[in-house]
Amino acid sequence: MFVIMKIIASAIVIAIVTEIARRFPSYGGIVAALSLVSLLNFIWLYVQGEQTATLSKFALGVLWGFPATAVLLVIGYIVLQNSVHLFLSISLKGCG
Repeated sequence: MFVIMKIIASAIVIAIVTEIARRFPSYGGIVAALSLVSLLNFIWLYVQGEQTATLSKFALGVLWGFPATAVLLVIGYIVLQNSVHLFLSISLKGCG
């Protein structure tokens, strides 16, 4: 039951961010950059009783992933600004 609750709550957050981005793209980007997924993961791990050491290792893993995320977003911005189709843009990011 807890897994279903996590899925529903996470889907609601994603839907809200998507709606904000659809109506106000810049604000949607800011909200999406707030690391909502990381925050949700912290909450789920904490609620499931994970130790502080596990939460700390998770935070470090997120930090290690940040440079890759930044590169992905820069590439996405550049290719989309040059009118490259979204799915081609995504495949270019996967090759990099």
